[in-house]
Amino acid sequence: MLAGLQTSPVKGGYPGISEAVEVDFTPLGAYMCLGLPLHHLANDHIHPDEVLGAGWSENLTEQLIAVPGWEARWKVIENALARRMVDAAPPSPAVAEAWSRLRACHGRLSAKELAAATGLGNRRLQVLFREQIGLPFQSVSRVLRFQRALTLPSDACRSLADRATLSGYYDQAHMNREFHALAGFTPAQLRALADPTPYGGVDSVDGRLVNFALFLRGE
Repeated sequence: MLAGLQTSPVKGGYPGISEAVEVDFTPLGAYMCLGLPLHHLANDHIHPDEVLGAGWSENLTEQLIAVPGWEARWKVIENALARRMVDAAPPSPAVAEAWSRLRACHGRLSAKELAAATGLGNRRLQVLFREQIGLPFQSVSRVLRFQRALTLPSDACRSLADRATLSGYYDQAHMNREFHALAGFTPAQLRALADPTPYGGVDSVDGRLVNFALFLRGE
């Protein structure tokens, strides 16, 4: 499965027992490796063969099964992706600059400020963002603020209101609404999901959620 940037919660699963590999790209890395406008993947998912060619995923799966151990399997994956990058078209320098600035400030830049920093007009920057990042930069900013709220160290804020302010939200209510829109959970519900105790309901979750849960518990 290939999936782009999402601005709504996505729940996935599969029956039975299996082993899988997940590769997380930066948006610009995905643009170079996949070679297609990323707005085709935004808020969606498709079969890899639709982009990478018929039989690509089956062939890669066979190679992974044939080698012993995960170290060798990672080499197979790295080589398969590296071959796709050989003749990849580089992203726009303006988009790369805008993406770097947005990440550095966790989404706390306006469209006007980004346009001025890159030397492009607002409309042109929007077009390039949809093509090479996948979403308009306002949506990307929302995702980056949400990630900031999850990853702020516990000792950086004394309350959820502090966390909201430091993450770029208007207030705690704004942060709560964005959490629900992007993750499908309020901060309190995420705490329950990511509770690291044996009775928290989830055996293995993203470490960022565990840290966030510890913050909510005051630990």
